[in-house]
Amino acid sequence: MDVSITVGAAPLTPREVVDVARHGARVVIDGDALGRVEDTRTLIEGLADDPQPHYGISTGFGALATTFIAEDRRAQLQASLIRSHAAGTGGEVEREVVRALMLLRLQTLSTGRTGVRPVVVETYAALLNAGITPVVHEYGSLGCSGDLAPLSHVALAVMGEGDVRDAEGRSVTAADALAAAGIAPVALREKEGLALINGTDGMLGMLLLALHDLETLLLTADVSAALSIESQLGTDAVFAADLMALRPQLGQAESAANLRAFLAGSPIVASHRGPECTRVQDAYSLRCAPQVHGAARDTVEHATVVAERELASAVDNPVVTVDGRVESNGNFHGAPVAYVLDFLAIAVADVASMSERRTDRALDAARSNGLPPFLAHEVGVDSGLMIAQYAAAGIVSELKRLAVPASVDSIPSSAMQEDHVSMGWAGARKLRRAIDGLARVLAIEVMTGCRALDLRAPLRPAAATGAVLDLVRTRVAGPGPDRFVSPEIEAVTDLVVSGSVARAAVARTSLAQTALA
Repeated sequence: MDVSITVGAAPLTPREVVDVARHGARVVIDGDALGRVEDTRTLIEGLADDPQPHYGISTGFGALATTFIAEDRRAQLQASLIRSHAAGTGGEVEREVVRALMLLRLQTLSTGRTGVRPVVVETYAALLNAGITPVVHEYGSLGCSGDLAPLSHVALAVMGEGDVRDAEGRSVTAADALAAAGIAPVALREKEGLALINGTDGMLGMLLLALHDLETLLLTADVSAALSIESQLGTDAVFAADLMALRPQLGQAESAANLRAFLAGSPIVASHRGPECTRVQDAYSLRCAPQVHGAARDTVEHATVVAERELASAVDNPVVTVDGRVESNGNFHGAPVAYVLDFLAIAVADVASMSERRTDRALDAARSNGLPPFLAHEVGVDSGLMIAQYAAAGIVSELKRLAVPASVDSIPSSAMQEDHVSMGWAGARKLRRAIDGLARVLAIEVMTGCRALDLRAPLRPAAATGAVLDLVRTRVAGPGPDRFVSPEIEAVTDLVVSGSVARAAVARTSLAQTALA
């Protein structure tokens, strides 16, 4: 990505984090920020010479905070901290997550509130720009005192130790990768090891990536709902703006506006508006889509406020205040981020649950208003999309388990010094899995809705839903005898995740496309 992101001049935006983490945008350190870093480092070096102990500068850490460390052992102290705390285990964490974590730690280092030297800041930027990604493991963070183990694996690579992935994704030693990129390993000095690992950067990075993905997926949920409502002969009258105004929830109004736009001018909807239609009202999964999708949107909005506040934060312990004090604090506790990660997992599970119910209705001849059982070509011989719904149901069941909050599950550590932790990293990990599941459930609904629309021929769908049908048919064939379904689910999932489904629908309406730019 031929874009540069400046770090240190102002708080990063969520989009800038995604651009660096996912698309490889380069980072540039603001010159004034480096000046602040240098000024603060001078203060730290003065305290290092003080015979009085100062936490993290001339003492041990955690439960060992009262142990004074002699000057000639402090470099070893910092290196030992990183080596011992790089205790992650399990599978590798995704590259985009590690890059987000590195960028967010770099931003905090650039505030001049942590006491590191400029060379440390510059080295973090150099690793990002060289595409060097330290190997970080699935387990190891309790989300308090920062994401200690994940951040330690990154700091270890900055020291030239441990394993990394190079720009081509090859597993190499950090020493070899740094040498190949012309980057000198950093020998850590007083306070620096602590400053590199005391942050909520991992969980915040995953929150920002999740929020970016949910923008697309919640718009896609409105598209998939429109496909189901239209193809199951539901009504769009319940989405009228004046009805929505009776309950002025912002997300609900936005979702209803999307549904009105996606169903506008539909010959299928018009075909059953007359007095011959005897249905009084649609089932909840059709009629209440704006209420559920809108509540999820409002949850995303709240989580975004929390994330933006975190982006404006300098999380470290101890921290160097603006007036030059070095103070211990508890800002590394991940509760603010952990809570919204859990909240989003609840919303994700519920949106997916409603989507699966709409899919199930389309496949049930008793409830689909004239569609063949399971949308099968030859009923009895063919099973149609029967088992695709099983897959959606299985995912939804897992999403309900993933919606159980991690943030209530504190467990003490460090000889009871760290006796309450946020578990925010765990909340972020399960949210990533939940978002993947939501995308697949929506893809199955899109597949189902498109096949149902084909079966309503010769009636034509609305312009927006018709555009989605045309898009899906470029990757997946229409109704016919049974065939291998799994590749079709994967193909439509790709269209959902990339935003192609949402863009196809929006392009045929007057809706703004800013969320999918």
